[in-house]
Amino acid sequence: MDKGIIYFEEPGAANTDETVRAAVERASELGIKHIVVASTTGSTGIAVAKAAEGTDIETIVVTLHYGARGAEKWLVDDSNLKTLQEMGARVFTQTHALSGVERSFSDKLGGASRIETIAAVLRSLFGIGFKVAVEITIMAADSGMIPVGNDSEIIAIGGTQTGADVACVIRPGHANSFFDMQVREIIAMPRVK
Repeated sequence: MDKGIIYFEEPGAANTDETVRAAVERASELGIKHIVVASTTGSTGIAVAKAAEGTDIETIVVTLHYGARGAEKWLVDDSNLKTLQEMGARVFTQTHALSGVERSFSDKLGGASRIETIAAVLRSLFGIGFKVAVEITIMAADSGMIPVGNDSEIIAIGGTQTGADVACVIRPGHANSFFDMQVREIIAMPRVK
């Protein structure tokens, strides 16, 4: 198979439209039925849901957990949530798979856990959006939002700060079967981390 990868010169929200377009196009080519997308306020989720309109691709939006940015609230915009629901997208949140309780120990006592080490390696080698794509895949699998198994593939979309700049084809796995996951294709990613 000969398939190109989109490389962005810089990470960030400016790459959202091209990342989303390429992800939906690749999902259609491969017959993938689920796109999992990270979205803090819901805006990037809406972009994916709009791009997937008229297909049989389901948009699954993973948000930051309550209190993730210090405030004891959910950061999804109410109007965006309503729009996503009207478009048939599924929206959920849960503890982040690659930090969770471990981060509170590191923040309080110092050091790093194995989980945080996995996150740091993904961020360092592949970038923040890539780490996010892997993490939200685990979260979606653990929430029962996507099928998991040898023949299952989804597309995961992550970003650096806001928007989207990474899209990957992933064979999902649960948190307790992390090493069964496979990143099978990189659709788009920034060259500079």
